[in-house]
Amino acid sequence: MLVNTFGTGKAPDAEIERAVLAVFPTHPGAIIKELGLLRPIYMRTAAYGHFGRAPESDGGFSWEKIDRVDALKKAIGK
Repeated sequence: MLVNTFGTGKAPDAEIERAVLAVFPTHPGAIIKELGLLRPIYMRTAAYGHFGRAPESDGGFSWEKIDRVDALKKAIGK
């Protein structure tokens, strides 16, 4: 894993990288399970793309959730 904030981070890149590794799953199977990627949610991405959209009640666009902000801050020590 490589984190590069291009000088815009509020913490050193190495600290952010350690926090991301501590908070998020990194193995493909765990990512698939965590985001529920085996559900038929992809037709919605055919129009207007798939980034910057709010998570939907059924879990669609689950990669847009921001539910780990506090855990990341805690892992960084902020």
